[in-house]
Parts: sequence; structure tokens; C-alpha cells
Amino acid sequence: MSQGRLFCISGPSGAGKGTLVERVLGLVPDAWVSVSATTRKPRVGEVDGVHYFFMTEQEFTETIDEDGFIEWARVHSNFYGTPIAPIREHVAAGDCVLLEIDVQGAFQVRDKIPETTLVFIAPPSMEELEARLRGRGTDAPEVIDQRLQNAQAEIDASHDYDYVIVNDDLDRATAELVSVLQS
Repeated sequence: MSQGRLFCISGPSGAGKGTLVERVLGLVPDAWVSVSATTRKPRVGEVDGVHYFFMTEQEFTETIDEDGFIEWARVHSNFYGTPIAPIREHVAAGDCVLLEIDVQGAFQVRDKIPETTLVFIAPPSMEELEARLRGRGTDAPEVIDQRLQNAQAEIDASHDYDYVIVNDDLDRATAELVSVLQS
């Protein structure tokens, strides 16, 4: 059995990472998406263990102390992290492992596993990004403002990624991501 590959998919909130990852799952047979852990409260419709592992801050810090995350960070006043055990299992099984994580996390993963491929999903413009975030209706205005402030720094970091995909046309962006994963 061949060794799998690890991909970090990053980009600002509202760039369409989740939508693109969901679409490629049906197109790349050996793709597997890691489920991250977070201390933020679930959004309407989110299921523990499916969308995230929702943890208390104490549970999260205990997992950090046990070296149970491949990466973790405090983002937008909550903790986010990627449990390492399932990553190891799926890479060993030959899967195409996708981590949908922020820029900080992607660089942490690459530091630990240098052969990781980094893919940045960029919005077509800051104006479009703001419209998407406000259109979701899931975050308070101050959270949206914080996400927009962070977006420019995330976009600036995209030059350190292996691939940048501008999500201005969903079908084209999906095809580009599938091409990267299958290369």
C-alpha cells in the first residue's frame, strides 16, 4: 500500500474552503477530510464529530499537553486544532488527507511534515469576501469585522503556499483543486 499525501487547505473565512472541499470529496475517491477540534460554540446545524469536535477549553488544553494535535492555534478568541492520530492513520492507509485549517496551522503542519502541500483559497476581492461573510448571517458584526481584518494578513501569506486558487467561479475552482489533489 502506498503512502498517502497530506494537503492543507487555507484561506480567509468566507473564501469558500468548505464548499470546495465538500465538492472534491465526490470527485477524488481516496480523499478524506480531517475533523478539527474547537472551543467555539456550534453553529446551527453543526454536529459534534462531523463538522468539528466541540471541546471545552479545559479539554482542549489537556489535549495540547498530551501532544494530541498536529497543529493548534487561538483564532478569533477560540481554540482550533487538528487531532494527529487520525491524520497518521489515513496517510498510512494511502489516503489523500485534507486539512481545512487557517494559515498559522498550515505552517505548523508543514514544519512538522515538510512534504505537506499547501493550497490557498482566495476570494475574488475583499468586497466579495465581505459580502459573503455578511450574507451568511452567522456572525455578529464585530466578528465579521475581525475576520476581515485578519483576511488581508492571510492573503499576504498566500505567497508561501504551493498553490493559490481564486474562488471566483465555483466549477473552475473545484476543477483546479481536484487537479492539485490528483497531481
